[in-house]
Amino acid sequence: MIRFWPDDSVISEKIRVGSVPALVLRPKTPAANAPGVLWIHGGGYMLGMKEMVFMSRAVDLVREFGAVVVSPGYTLALIRPYPAAAEDCYTVLRYMDLHAAEFGFARGRLLVGGESAGGGLAAAVCMMARDRGDVKIAFQLPLYPMLSNLDTVSSYKNHGKIWNTRRNHVGWRLYLRADAHKNVSPYASPARQTDYSGLPPCYTFVGDGEPFYAETLQYVKNLRQAGVPAVADVYPTDVHGFDMLFPKREVSRQATAKFLEQVARALETFVPARD
Repeated sequence: MIRFWPDDSVISEKIRVGSVPALVLRPKTPAANAPGVLWIHGGGYMLGMKEMVFMSRAVDLVREFGAVVVSPGYTLALIRPYPAAAEDCYTVLRYMDLHAAEFGFARGRLLVGGESAGGGLAAAVCMMARDRGDVKIAFQLPLYPMLSNLDTVSSYKNHGKIWNTRRNHVGWRLYLRADAHKNVSPYASPARQTDYSGLPPCYTFVGDGEPFYAETLQYVKNLRQAGVPAVADVYPTDVHGFDMLFPKREVSRQATAKFLEQVARALETFVPARD
């Protein structure tokens, strides 16, 4: 059974950042030099809600590293298309950066992550932050991210579980409307990016039978070619979001353990604690 609420070690609070509702997760016992994490939920840009954070790897970040996680309830594509979701997430990111002390994390230890469409938005937000120059993101965690509005070798004629080609096309069509099959801004479809330099270091994982397999590995390859440290782990499954939906399966346990290892390494290497 999937638990859709935090355990006793995690405290949750609802806030509003301008017009954007958000959910804040904190450890019951605050941690010194805690990282702050903007964690963005999935749902193909058209579905989902901020409470999905309780199913996600973000809760592990609170439990294991004392992170303060903020999950924005961004505008879904069913209501308004791009750029609404991306701008909502960026608004919350900026607010986090400016109010780090109030949230209880160390400024300069800011990470961005998410799963599926949330991973795509995480990548987009990193690109926006780099280009706008008003927020410094230390590390990114876009898990099995929805990055490409154009078909890839793995998203074309994909019949994977939970997410497939048909659903992928619907999601992009709602998010981008008439531009769904065009060469759009990388803030809309991060796979359209041509300059990966200066983006934050990255860790991700993905299943080898799901639609986003190819675009995830290409994203990591592009980062590496631009000199950005990036790592991707691949697991044998065609279940999109396998770690969230089936957390007790061995493949999910492996992915979770490796995720925590990689985050621990990132916090030591790229997000050093202040003295």
